[in-house]
Amino acid sequence: MNSPEFTVAQYLLNRLKEIGVEHLFGVPGDFVLGFFNQVLKSGLKYVGTCNELNAAYAADGYARIRGIGAFGSTFGVGELSAINGVAGAFAERVPVVAITGSPATINFRTRPLLHHTLGDYQVPLRMYERITVASTQLASGETAPAEIDRVLSACLSRQQPVYISLPSDVVMMRCEPPKAFLFPTPAPSDQDALGEALKEALGMLEKARKPVVIGDVELIRFKLQKEFAGLLDKTGFPFVTMMLSKAVLSEHHPQFIGLFEGDRSREYVRDRVASADCILQLGALMTDLNTGGFTTDLDDSKTISANIRTVKIKHHHYENVYLREFILGLTEGLSRRGPATLEIQCAAEGCVHRHTEPYRPDPPRPLTIKRFFDRMSHFIEGDPIVIAETGVSIFSAAEMLLPEGATFIGQAFYGSIGYTVGATLGASMAAPDRRAVLFVGDGAFQVTCQDLSTMIRNRLKPIVFLINNDGYTIERVICDRPYNDLQPWRYHKLVDVFGGGLGLDVRTEGELEDALGKAAAADGLVFIEIHAGRLDCPESLRSAGRSMAKTNQLD
Repeated sequence: MNSPEFTVAQYLLNRLKEIGVEHLFGVPGDFVLGFFNQVLKSGLKYVGTCNELNAAYAADGYARIRGIGAFGSTFGVGELSAINGVAGAFAERVPVVAITGSPATINFRTRPLLHHTLGDYQVPLRMYERITVASTQLASGETAPAEIDRVLSACLSRQQPVYISLPSDVVMMRCEPPKAFLFPTPAPSDQDALGEALKEALGMLEKARKPVVIGDVELIRFKLQKEFAGLLDKTGFPFVTMMLSKAVLSEHHPQFIGLFEGDRSREYVRDRVASADCILQLGALMTDLNTGGFTTDLDDSKTISANIRTVKIKHHHYENVYLREFILGLTEGLSRRGPATLEIQCAAEGCVHRHTEPYRPDPPRPLTIKRFFDRMSHFIEGDPIVIAETGVSIFSAAEMLLPEGATFIGQAFYGSIGYTVGATLGASMAAPDRRAVLFVGDGAFQVTCQDLSTMIRNRLKPIVFLINNDGYTIERVICDRPYNDLQPWRYHKLVDVFGGGLGLDVRTEGELEDALGKAAAADGLVFIEIHAGRLDCPESLRSAGRSMAKTNQLD
């Protein structure tokens, strides 16, 4: 018999808290108000955003810090506004719970032409099914608990978004009280396949004179950093990261040699990977930006590539081999090499924006992108969350040497412009004791700028560097036409419009020094507008532009 103490909404909220969600982002709408009323009575903090897209982006940024994020919106108009944010989380392997407040169950049967609906009430569910790993429309108090647990388990085990449609009449239906949540555990490897994969991999690595390890994004998403660090400590092998996995381990690690992005890598990194006689690739997504426009050109005959459930060695495929067990097996079977025999040049010695190179400002000198990021490599300290928008920001910030304890966030695969404003809100809510530092271009900022006000409302204290280069530079390097132009805003004055924070305008190196001094002393949100030339950008972005122009057959 159902307990009178628990409702479906309470069950869902209890489960969200249990798996690590403390904040729910969202935008109100009549179909979701009943659920939001229950949120306000729960231990979760409701964080209202200016639009549903930013709610999804915020949940994504929150999840990258806390391990899980959630947002709520209303049926049809709300959830479809958010769908691009969920698609990005799906592409980049981020566990987000999308909760839709939907019409009462009877309406799904009779299908009246209610506002916000499409006649066919199943359209949103079918759309979300394509960009989530599990979805459900809750139908009753009897079945809701099992469905909620099934969907949330999939979110955690697969590290990708899920979708829950919560009809307005199901919100307060009585249901069984929750028992302890059974957190999913990975299925064990096929031991025969694991053994064969390890035997072949160990044979290659033991013979190798110049091995190198590529650590990528699945190590972050599936929380395998400790195992990865153990493998490196045991072997002494040098390692590189890719754009999606920047700062998977400390960039001051003595075996870290830099960012690998194919032909766009700095010379030493490119040559060291090319000359390796065995490449161990762990958790990699071979996207165009991650691979420098598909220019990594790894030789299959000397590559061991392991993903979360598969291993490929040369031309042999091993299925149902779990990445964690594979890494642990390699760690156990390999012995340590001396650094002198492995030709390791620490990244700190050759990073593009390196912390070890003195920075001396020339006060009247107009600021350039390279000089700005050179300065940032000395300014960013502690354990910051560094968030970089698609375009000039991510290509420049990726080349920085980040401090110990830093987390890096950027959509280096999906690349939806405007993502980082919402993501900064979410990351700042997830870890208010850490300083978030956002680098965002003027074009991307115009897409999602409203939720700067939500950061101010919630007394968050990020530093926002708005790179004003007069339009869409990332598109200009592909094809420079008038559609890349924007109406110029006085961006730094928006903090006054939104009701708080410190806004500063910077055009020279001297003005930057003055602004950074004020930022260091500020106790609140700081917004610094950096002026740069239209086509002032790193060579890696220009290279990406040429590649995209060729791919899309643009003259």
